[in-house]
This record gives sequence, structure tokens and C-alpha cells, in this order.
Amino acid sequence: MTAIPSTCSHLQDAIDLLHARFAERSVDVGGSAISYRSCGAETAAKTVVLLHGIGSGAASWLQCALELAGDARVIAWNAPGYGASSPLPMASPSAADYAIRLQQFLQAMGIADCILAGHSLGAMMASAYVAQEPGRVSQLLLISPAQGYGSDDKRARGRQVAQQRLAALEDPGIQGMAQKSPERMLSPQAGDLARAWVRWNALTLNPAGYAQAVRMLCGDDIQRYLSMTAGPAAVPVMAVYCGADDIVTTPQDSRALAEAFQLPFQLIEAAGHACYVEQPQAVAAVIRCHLDQLF
Repeated sequence: MTAIPSTCSHLQDAIDLLHARFAERSVDVGGSAISYRSCGAETAAKTVVLLHGIGSGAASWLQCALELAGDARVIAWNAPGYGASSPLPMASPSAADYAIRLQQFLQAMGIADCILAGHSLGAMMASAYVAQEPGRVSQLLLISPAQGYGSDDKRARGRQVAQQRLAALEDPGIQGMAQKSPERMLSPQAGDLARAWVRWNALTLNPAGYAQAVRMLCGDDIQRYLSMTAGPAAVPVMAVYCGADDIVTTPQDSRALAEAFQLPFQLIEAAGHACYVEQPQAVAAVIRCHLDQLF
């Protein structure tokens, strides 16, 4: 294990560590760029791929990723429209559209087998990817999964959410959204560094990429992808995790999703929605347990 998180007591410490140990890189896929951050040995026998949620980016995984760097090659991508990643060509993409770009990314990176962990909206992207290309994923982990508003019973609510979120891009804008982000993303007991890190990551959002992701969240449904993962080609291990104090994708909703598909469910204690930011060691320990199951 890489013993570093305790050394990050201030935001600038985390930013310096990000540049030194988890720097942003980019790969070209058919004329589109995908940016990512990685740590651990490229020759490691095991690979973990991390997908962020709608209000964040690859950098947010810093401390969790470094915790895992001694156990695996760890890669966190910036979804299309995030970081230096090219946006998708359509205004209102589906999770399947993001999954196609993820497929291109994994192929370009030479990743033939991995643990794929998606947080929040990243969980929907991960589920869509596994539904269409299960061969490269040995285990799928859904962390505080966003379920989307694309089902018939949620579509009206989805239109409201889309209107509210897209309006927020105008007022209060990215800066105002970032200032409020810790209230929703973290538990009341979260420390100052976690709050500063959530705000800093939210400030890096690209408005156009965020708008695409909002339309995906409000127009798609994770359950239709999970229902496609059963059968002979199913991923061997799937599990759902959620922060015990998550007010965004609540423990009740996450547990119900797990039960609907007969998946193991576990709470991450003393954590809100961004549980891997608030409790990086606990989330890394969960992922490490899945790594230990590979051989």
C-alpha cells in the first residue's frame, strides 16, 4: 500500500501530489482525445479502471487511486467532455454512447481485463459498457450508482431535473455550483480537505461536457443495462456500494437496485455521496478485496 493520504492536510498538498503522482495524460482514439490519470506499475498483473460521476473528474480519485497503486495499475479516465477529453458528437448522448468511447479507450490502453468501478453517473456508463462488451471486465463495481430518469415512471421528473441542472449552469454557474457541491457530495462530518477537494474538482467542469452528461442522466436508465448483463456472458462478480450518509443516491435506492438484480450490497460508513473522497482508504480496501478474488 502507498502510505500517502495522511500527508495531504491542505488543498495545495493534494494538488501538488496530483501533479507529481497522478498526472493527466491523453490518448487519441479515432481523432478524439481521452484524457486520464494513472498510477501503479504499467506491468502490474491487475488493472483497476475508475469512472467518475457527473460533477467531478479523474483527479477526484487521487487518494483512493494512490492507496491502490501498490496492488494494481490504476487508471481513472476523464469522461467525454471532462478534463481534456473530447466531447461526444451528439447533444443528448446515451450511456451506450459513453460506453463506446470507453471501449475505444480500453482498447487504446491495451487493457484486456480489469476491475471496472463506476461512481454515480460513472456507474451507469460502466453498466452500459459491460452490457455491450463484457469480455474486458472481470468485475463490475457500482459505487453510489446514479440510476437515471429514463424509465417511464421517472421521465417527467427527468425533464424537471434536466431543466434545473441546465439552468444552474447559467446561474449560479460552475463557480456557484462548486461552492455548494460539498453540501450534497459529503456527509456533515466530512473534513476540510475533503470539502476543498470536492469544490476544486467541481471547478474544473466544462459546461458543455456537463450539459451532455445531464441529458444522459435524465434520459437513460441504468436498469436496462444491468438487465442485459445476465446470461452466459455475465460478468463474474458485480456488487453495489454506497455511502451510509449519501443523500444523492441514497442507501435505500442503492440497496433496492442491488436487490432487484440480486447483487451484494455494502455501506461505506461515515461517508456521503463522494465516498471515495471522504473515505478513500475504506473504498480502496473494498476494491482491494475484489482484486484479491482475481487469482
